Amino acid sequence: MDYRYVTRRIITLLLTVVLVILLTFSAFRIIPGNPALAILGTEATPEQVEALQAKLGADVPLFEQLARWLKGVAVLDFGESLRFATPVLDLIGGRIPVTLSLALMSLAMTVVVSIPLGIAAARARGKAADLIVSIGTQLGLAVPSFWSGIVLILLFGLTLKWVSVSRFVPWSEDPWLAFKSLLLPAVAVAVPQIAIVVRYLRTTMLEQLGLDYVRTAYSKGLTEFTIHYKHVLKNALIPVITVVGMNFGEILAGSLVIEQVFTLPGMGRLLITAIANRDYPLIQGMVVLIAFAVISINFLVDLSYRWLDPKIRLK
Repeated sequence: MDYRYVTRRIITLLLTVVLVILLTFSAFRIIPGNPALAILGTEATPEQVEALQAKLGADVPLFEQLARWLKGVAVLDFGESLRFATPVLDLIGGRIPVTLSLALMSLAMTVVVSIPLGIAAARARGKAADLIVSIGTQLGLAVPSFWSGIVLILLFGLTLKWVSVSRFVPWSEDPWLAFKSLLLPAVAVAVPQIAIVVRYLRTTMLEQLGLDYVRTAYSKGLTEFTIHYKHVLKNALIPVITVVGMNFGEILAGSLVIEQVFTLPGMGRLLITAIANRDYPLIQGMVVLIAFAVISINFLVDLSYRWLDPKIRLK
């Protein structure tokens, strides 16, 4: 383990998180107009506006507001929701299991499905299987996730009635029913990501198959299975892991959208509610935590390079 590299990456992660926190704070302060008046409406009395400004912390100088915000974020105190009169972290904590489960299921589907398909397409280059996979990935990229979700609901939920799409069952209540509740939404989120990874893996596999070390391996009498899965795939996965890590942000964003289609009680619906009610403390808290999740995943992806190929020199 290169501890100097890990230390540099941790410092970079922390600096990025601080930058996100500062940008989030600034974004809500440069919006024209009085935020308290925007929340309460033009019919609000001056006393109501003043009280809400005090609650938002907007009645003090900007630098003092920033100091309070940083102090609160440091201890995961994002204030109290204006809409629900509940601490922001408590509200988010109740929704995280749904969104995180959906995102992780989508990510798992992406990896499990795309790797075999990408290998099959590369090995069958120019053949019927390659053409079928190519057409499938084109469709996966062309069809939006929300449309896929609607089709899945109509087909498997309302027509075939294989799964229930009317409500989400918590994991603590029944893990199997919770899994079934998230299965179709996870498929809808994963489809475009599978298409991206399949096309990328096919390309990198073909590039690796054309290199000298592959011909050397064949000349030594190694089997095709050993060459493809022990050598070529391992080298081809390094750039693919980067793509998967970068796509986690898209998977998370897709999960927030799909939650609206399947009426899942996750962070997506909470964010829409917060925006509709101009619940600034809740919006700020969610933006910071979502950004931190994406940054953390990319940090783990960076660390995975050395595990995939110890010969890589990390800088």
